[in-house]
Amino acid sequence: MSSKRADTHDRRSEGLAFSSVLFGDHRLKGREIYAILQFPASMAEISKTSQSRFRGPLMWLFVATILMGYLYFFGLGLPLVGPDEPRYSQVAREMFERGDWVTTTLGGFNWFEKPALLYWLQISAYNIFGVSEFSARIGSALFGLGTVFCLFFIGLKESVGFEARSGRTPFAFWMLAIPATCLGLIAFSRGASFDIIVTFPLTASLTFFYLWYLEAERSGKTSTRYLFLAGFYFFAGVATLAKGLIGIVFPAATVSFFYILKWQLPRKDLLISIAWGPVLGLLAASSWYLPMYLRHGWEFIDQFFVQHHFQRYTSNKYRHPQPFWFFWLIFPLMTIPWIPFFLVSVWKEGKRIGIDLYSRFSGRSKSEAPSDLVFFAFAWMLVPLVFFSFSGSKLPGYVLPSLPPAAILTAIFVNKFAAVSKARDMISKSFAIGMFTVCIIILALIAPSFFYADSAKGLIEAAEKKGARNLKVAAFKATNHGLEFYAAGRLIREPEGTQRVHRSPSEIVDLASTQPTGSVLVVRLNWEKWKEDQLPGFDSESLAVFGEWEIVVVRPSERKLKE
Repeated sequence: MSSKRADTHDRRSEGLAFSSVLFGDHRLKGREIYAILQFPASMAEISKTSQSRFRGPLMWLFVATILMGYLYFFGLGLPLVGPDEPRYSQVAREMFERGDWVTTTLGGFNWFEKPALLYWLQISAYNIFGVSEFSARIGSALFGLGTVFCLFFIGLKESVGFEARSGRTPFAFWMLAIPATCLGLIAFSRGASFDIIVTFPLTASLTFFYLWYLEAERSGKTSTRYLFLAGFYFFAGVATLAKGLIGIVFPAATVSFFYILKWQLPRKDLLISIAWGPVLGLLAASSWYLPMYLRHGWEFIDQFFVQHHFQRYTSNKYRHPQPFWFFWLIFPLMTIPWIPFFLVSVWKEGKRIGIDLYSRFSGRSKSEAPSDLVFFAFAWMLVPLVFFSFSGSKLPGYVLPSLPPAAILTAIFVNKFAAVSKARDMISKSFAIGMFTVCIIILALIAPSFFYADSAKGLIEAAEKKGARNLKVAAFKATNHGLEFYAAGRLIREPEGTQRVHRSPSEIVDLASTQPTGSVLVVRLNWEKWKEDQLPGFDSESLAVFGEWEIVVVRPSERKLKE
């Protein structure tokens, strides 16, 4: 260590000697002349040493970025699963086929459950790549990566020279690797649903606010600060296009809570921005809300705001009840495989915030206060968790916007943990890269069988291979939402547009009797069997079973055909 310091001292002396020539000190001694002659070689050696110090962290960052791209885009063409992916993808397909970027329909009926941002991404992809599962999901994958890179930019801003001079892995590396490998972000970024679509603009909005805060507190650059504030308001407006009013509520509540935790008054330029910033957000939001209102009036207000905002939040109308503590138990699971680091970080940093608040209000001597980033991450994480804990309807994806700040807190702890020694640093980096690899292996080997078993795609394809093309498709005793996409235009519906569920074999017989060919495809749970004598005049044949679902063709019996 001492030899390295001596080396540095000698190089500094050489640099001073060289500068003396440039600035007019010509009283050179023999040693100084020698130093001048050696200066180019010394600078080359310094440059080589500096490059080697930066090469390691940059190489890890490069590897993580390559693996992340593969993780988020590989297998996006797997079948659509669950109740949401097929419906949302079909809404976008109907808009795409009509050339309509405003009115959202499902099965040809108005369907005003969600705003248009996801549909716009899907329509754009349909135009480029054609209608497919990949096109339906690529927007979500891009928004997932956008969320990761927002945190990466915060990491760059909080890093000091990439921290490479001290031999440490840059904080920005952890701010990229940790969120990118969190189970929650991977799962939702690979699905055609609105949860990641709202998470990215919320993350971008709050990232811009935090960058503004750092500029205002540290450097005071006015022009950059106003650009950051504009980004804060603009992306809040974009978030309303993703999932409605929470796009405004969450950024405003997070910033307010942050200043309360800091017990600090907002700066004057932030207060002044309230006069112009919301206008910017409103302009972004009005790109869809205004034409929707002008076209559909009260029908849009009632379905979108009254039913799918206020009634969904205040009641159990949509049948997703859970206890108050549901999200507090489920949310940590989204941070897998980093959950131990997350829990320890929340405990340690939460305790420090508590001590800071106590000492501040009790007048006792203060210990070292948590960093601004810790205060901000806690405020950001708690707002969605607390807000949705009071909701009458609860689904895991609701609190996905809390995952980016959870990843920040985890990155802060891992960064401190890895900085203790080179061994810890190497173990932590290897763990991060290992998690990328494990996730890719799971996607390649395990995910396909699950997706095919849970999707309606295999059912419809199997029926078509056996000649049952263009037949109407009926649901029996259970709703399979995958049929919305894979049996589009052939699905039997109620007069108001919802999927009709047939409750008895006699209803299937009545339906088949109305068809030109006398035949119909029926999708049922594979334990919902019927006896042949329950279908008078008709025969049924099982065409395929995928997971718990079975597709059956019901056709006229030979006896009936002879008649």
